Amino acid sequence: MHIALPTTVVEGIQLTVMPFRADAVIGTMSVPTLVQLVPSPRREEDTKTLKAASGAVRRHAELRALVQRALKSTQKGKNVGSYAEYIADGVNGELGAGWSTPPITFWHAGPLAALSDELLPGTGLRTLTITPGTCVVAIDGETQTTAWHELYDDPERYGLTYAELAQVRVPFELYVDLSVADARQIFYDRNVQGVVVAKNLAMSMDQRDFATRLAHRVADAVKVDVEDKLVPFTKLVNASKRQVGKADPEVVTLSALRALVIAAIYGRTGLSRSAETVHEDELPAGTNAERVEGSVVPLLARLISDHFPHFASRSAITAPAVLAGLGIAVHQATPWADPMNALGAEDLHRLLADIQWDREARYWDGIAAKAGATGRLNFSGGVKDSGGRVADAILYPGTEAGRRIRGQ
Repeated sequence: MHIALPTTVVEGIQLTVMPFRADAVIGTMSVPTLVQLVPSPRREEDTKTLKAASGAVRRHAELRALVQRALKSTQKGKNVGSYAEYIADGVNGELGAGWSTPPITFWHAGPLAALSDELLPGTGLRTLTITPGTCVVAIDGETQTTAWHELYDDPERYGLTYAELAQVRVPFELYVDLSVADARQIFYDRNVQGVVVAKNLAMSMDQRDFATRLAHRVADAVKVDVEDKLVPFTKLVNASKRQVGKADPEVVTLSALRALVIAAIYGRTGLSRSAETVHEDELPAGTNAERVEGSVVPLLARLISDHFPHFASRSAITAPAVLAGLGIAVHQATPWADPMNALGAEDLHRLLADIQWDREARYWDGIAAKAGATGRLNFSGGVKDSGGRVADAILYPGTEAGRRIRGQ
């Protein structure tokens, strides 16, 4: 008896993709496909687990180590849990449309098993096939990859089900048959060539952050006179830069305004929170979001209105450290401030009335700024470095610093 062999069929994982260069494609894949295609980086760093793993997994771990940094005992590894929670919140609909994960960059270490012709002429769409056991490594987006494994290992822990995860599509780009050197170069380019966003600036973009939302409300609550026209102060707040440029129409950055808000809420302890997310359940004891907003917005709106000429001239008052120090002083006028140091709104107004806001060394050198050899002031010191000194000078007019900023 002779059994005829079947027509050759290439077996493996099939993905619908679109090439964007001769050795790279983009597409989406399901979460089950992702966890099948790419082993968990966390497990590959567990020596006990790796000893019992298959030869294919061990080979994958060796290749991964050539192009990726370690997860274990690093900040990258510590971020996995919070990343998984973020993704779960997004999948569960708790974040609305305001959430996103970037496409994961994979490296296919070898030629493809198969690549079809265009599925529909003119679209560029094709089907590629990856044979089982092929090494596919995440060279950018590995923290996200690990987070997807965490979710798929125990979806109930994150309030999900396997069925819900199976509906999710994960965007990716896949580089095919590159050398180890080329894969390393892509890792370097993705992690070094891009400009890292300063954390304070990034925080000022977070609309789930209570302090950011409150900073917007403060800006919206103030109307100022600009060339004989009343305009919302929010039009003069720059939300996209770390500092305002000379040619910019804005007078202050959103991140600096946020520092003012946080210090007004927390006082001195707010100096250490300027680069942290402020959640409503972390507001001072005895308060809630409504009470904080009802107190802080009027106080800061009056401060900005009273001192708008100094904002408009971009005086020292617009420096983040100075605004943080001002916020600490404003905190003393809130209902939840320590009664031993409490101020009335009028007391606060009088404390600020005679401060010299001009950017001159005789007022601010050593308090909120440093004078260079030419005498030019540099206000680049951070909120944590100088905010406390500014607050002391504002709150204690009888001290040397207090007299200096008042021109005495």
